[in-house]
Amino acid sequence: MTTDSMTTSPARPTALVVGAAITALEGAALAGWGLYDVIAGFFWDSPALGRSEFGGVILLLLGLQPLLAGRALLRLRRWGRTPAVLTNSICLPVAYYMWQNGGAMQVLGVVIGVVGLIGIGALLNPKVTAVLYAQQSTAEGS
Repeated sequence: MTTDSMTTSPARPTALVVGAAITALEGAALAGWGLYDVIAGFFWDSPALGRSEFGGVILLLLGLQPLLAGRALLRLRRWGRTPAVLTNSICLPVAYYMWQNGGAMQVLGVVIGVVGLIGIGALLNPKVTAVLYAQQSTAEGS
């Protein structure tokens, strides 16, 4: 391999990897919940058969979007940042309503809120912006 054929890609900042991982984890959680709903409708919750499957399929599709956004961020595609920030932002009202329920839900709500804030902070980090937009401007200049 010659030096001309090798392309140099900028290093991924830690904040980008953290933000992408959190977003992918949230997507996996949504997809897992959707899969559980589909399976529960068939085996345990027969009165809600159609409702469970429909809701499960919707959650599976909603989980796909953050998974793709996390993958795009790891590949330094800047389009992945918008859906990733949106997904992490949705964690905040979820955490608020979990806090309102009290008990163990409060603890889970705090965890979800903190994870959402960490994800937003990581994805809006200036180093992440510099890497994502420098990568795009390099591609346009070629």
